[in-house]
Amino acid sequence: MGVSRSSTLVLAYLMIVEGLRLQEAVAAVRPHRDICPNPGFLQQLRSLDRGLERERRRRRKAQTLCHSALEEETPPLLELRQILWTNRKPVAPVNQVWPNLYIGDESVARDKTLLSSLGVTHILNAAAGRHRINTGQQFYSDLEVEYYGVEAADHPEFDLRPFFNSSALFINNALEQNGKVLVHCAMGLSRSGALVLAYLMFCHGLSLVDAIIAVRLNRDIGPNSGFLEQLRQLELSLRPQSREMTEEDD
Repeated sequence: MGVSRSSTLVLAYLMIVEGLRLQEAVAAVRPHRDICPNPGFLQQLRSLDRGLERERRRRRKAQTLCHSALEEETPPLLELRQILWTNRKPVAPVNQVWPNLYIGDESVARDKTLLSSLGVTHILNAAAGRHRINTGQQFYSDLEVEYYGVEAADHPEFDLRPFFNSSALFINNALEQNGKVLVHCAMGLSRSGALVLAYLMFCHGLSLVDAIIAVRLNRDIGPNSGFLEQLRQLELSLRPQSREMTEEDD
């Protein structure tokens, strides 16, 4: 009917991409169409609004701080966990979380019929290895699929950082070729979620909070505490570059 689900996504787009508050987004849409997100969607939009406003306040504050205060600008783990675990929804086997970029679980990675129907051209296995999800390029030999495996353990002590850059490049190259990418692990929550967040930070300049919010519009993810801390450190390392790019744009 074009009043609830579709309007919720349009409002979220205006809030994230255009920087509007929820009330401003509603005011922008209503002169052209009456909308009515259901109570659950409305609550999710309010949570998104609060999260985005916190990030905007943090950015405004960051503009007044010197480079030595970078650590204070990055949300602590507790706040990141709250963003990830508030108002969670049931997780489907696969969801599109960014244009032509999917996060899924093991069942999707092994379902060649589903992969073909989705038009997947590239697969990033974040749980590769003989004792984990041992698919590999040979498993997909009957499909026109390019495969990249990351042998990661879903454990806070595992260092996923060496794979952030290579995974982001794999995803970015695939999307630039008009491909469709599936990033998966066992459950499609922790390892795959962390690598997709790293991609959004590397290739789209999103902050960690913005990346989490963007993905959670379509799928709930849950990187473990170790991966979250590694993503925080990634943000710290990328922020000087982002600041320089922003200054050049200005």
